[in-house]
Amino acid sequence: MKFTKMQGLGNDYVYVNCLEEKVNDPSETARYVSDRHYGIGADGLILICPSEKADFEMVMYNADGSRGEMCGNGIRCVAKYVYDYGLTDKTSISIETLGGIKYLDLTVEDGKAVQIRVDMDVPELRAERIPIHVNAANDDAKTPADAGRVIDEPIAVDGMEYRMTGVSMGNPHAVVFLDDIKNMDIQKIGPKFENHERFPNRINTEFVRVIDRQTIEMRVWERGSGETLACGTGACAAAVASILNGLAERKVTVKLLGGDLLVEWDEKSKRVYMTGPAVTVYEGEIEI
Repeated sequence: MKFTKMQGLGNDYVYVNCLEEKVNDPSETARYVSDRHYGIGADGLILICPSEKADFEMVMYNADGSRGEMCGNGIRCVAKYVYDYGLTDKTSISIETLGGIKYLDLTVEDGKAVQIRVDMDVPELRAERIPIHVNAANDDAKTPADAGRVIDEPIAVDGMEYRMTGVSMGNPHAVVFLDDIKNMDIQKIGPKFENHERFPNRINTEFVRVIDRQTIEMRVWERGSGETLACGTGACAAAVASILNGLAERKVTVKLLGGDLLVEWDEKSKRVYMTGPAVTVYEGEIEI
């Protein structure tokens, strides 16, 4: 199987051009290639496929073989791949995902896509659509505008009470604000959030510290992959949650372990836009 290793802010995936290659068991293949000791090493597998609804389709699998709805860093790399490898000459493209069709604008330098702006759509805030099981007592106490949403709501995890805000960016996120994220034991607490009973489909968790109204920093525990250097949908969810809680402006720089993303939640259209880089690491071939 021919593949290309790509990364967006260190969030790395193995990409396969399924216009030319065929992957018979993508779930098992994802587990194999993602292994950093016996495989290629990645946060997951992304297949670039033809689409009847958009220019291309992105089919993604996490490192544990589970299917993912959407990946913000991954979709930027898909856009770079299809442009750089001549599958399209358009600098504005559409990509179908399980989380819906996304629209991307490419900045090109010397014939290569280097920066990609993604229209991440309107964030879903209704708890049943994320999904998150609602705490009835907390929901009854909310204003009518916030009813059915999970905003700054308490959650007990491993004997500690945290406060979370729920957002879906095509995949489920719980955003938790903390004063110190550098010294937290994310390897311990991340799986507890991911598999908590309030998240029927498991959850991606962003642990966020607000620096100022234009800047936040975060660490992320990704469902099915563990802690990663960056998560594009998570950065968008963190920005949306910061705005919902009155902690940030509509345009915010999100600082991740792998680098920075610019996220804007447009007040008029309600759509979220994410801008960041995409990088090709190397090409190869592996026997599956």
